[in-house]
Amino acid sequence: MKKSLFSEDYKCFLKLLREVRERAGLTQEQIAERLETTQSIISKCERGERRLDVVELKAWCQALDRPLPVFIAEFEKALTEGGK
Repeated sequence: MKKSLFSEDYKCFLKLLREVRERAGLTQEQIAERLETTQSIISKCERGERRLDVVELKAWCQALDRPLPVFIAEFEKALTEGGK
């Protein structure tokens, strides 16, 4: 398994993370406020400069009003459809 921060699967994950935020009609600033962090941290996560762990992803999903299992299912679908 490739250990790169910029694997094709991770690029797909980042794309979906941003798309879900945008579909929710939320800005980086709004997500940052919900997560009690800064817009800069949100930006770094969305660009792949900072990786999210599963606990952080769960918090992101809550901030986006999206259940974690739904996000994971969307991610799996994107991977199988070549949404990399």
